[in-house]
Amino acid sequence: MKRLFFPVLLLAALTHSAYAQDHRFDPPWNKPPESKVMFTVPGVDNVPDLYGDINDPQLVVFFAGNQFMCIDELLDAFKQQYPAYQRVFAETLPPGILAQQIAGGTLTLGNMRITLKPDVYTAGKTRITAMADRFTRTEVYAYNKLALMVPKGNPAKVNNLRDLAKPGVRVAMPNPAWEGIGKRIEEAYVKAGGEELKHQIMDTKVKDSTTFLTQIHHRQSPMRILYRQSDAAPVWYSEAWYQQMIGHPVSLVTIPDKHNITATYMAGQLKNAPHQQAAADFMDFLVSDKVKAIYRKYGFDI
Repeated sequence: MKRLFFPVLLLAALTHSAYAQDHRFDPPWNKPPESKVMFTVPGVDNVPDLYGDINDPQLVVFFAGNQFMCIDELLDAFKQQYPAYQRVFAETLPPGILAQQIAGGTLTLGNMRITLKPDVYTAGKTRITAMADRFTRTEVYAYNKLALMVPKGNPAKVNNLRDLAKPGVRVAMPNPAWEGIGKRIEEAYVKAGGEELKHQIMDTKVKDSTTFLTQIHHRQSPMRILYRQSDAAPVWYSEAWYQQMIGHPVSLVTIPDKHNITATYMAGQLKNAPHQQAAADFMDFLVSDKVKAIYRKYGFDI
């Protein structure tokens, strides 16, 4: 038995190491642009929320992060319809972070400092309305609602928002401090179970670490579900829809309308946009039937 002790320990260590280095579900989930050198190392060098041409762009768009799944088709269609614009740069970070970037003028990600100013900024209606003095034009272009994302088969048997309060259920929850969806989810908690439900999930379970507050929920929430670090994640319906669309092992649990909320997505053309004509053209493009079809494909309401 003593001879087996070290090999068993080694096997256990290797198994743990393999699990720790498991990156099979890591982003980017979009199709990266073609380059002479394709260098993405999951878990080390991987920047999934910055897109396209950071050098001398002809258009810069800051998108609310939950729309990352639409970016490939959206920008390809824009370039086809407006061939004068081929160098486009986009970010899909949380809208609160993007708002801070607009206000401060810079953002540092890892060792990279970005000083580009956006031409168009998209976010929820509340945030766009609060920033109205920064825009020359605003447009509504899509809608969304909430759903629950769970591991395929729903092993924790989470069937509604109230189930998130159960002591053993691990929840991945967007941080309301900078994630617009976080505040909307809290509204849904109150609808489903009053202030008591909200308190249980957002206070009691945060303190005992069974509610994990994400920094960038449209990446962390699905990854925590895929790597079985959380049992359920309240997300936009389109996010759970997309993870199923690309074949990842998740299930989507619907939330009834009486407990749900509706998000209204708006775009604003910045007054100080460096590329005013490109911004105006993109605003026209966003409200076109072609864009409506793209958003509908990815689970948004139109």
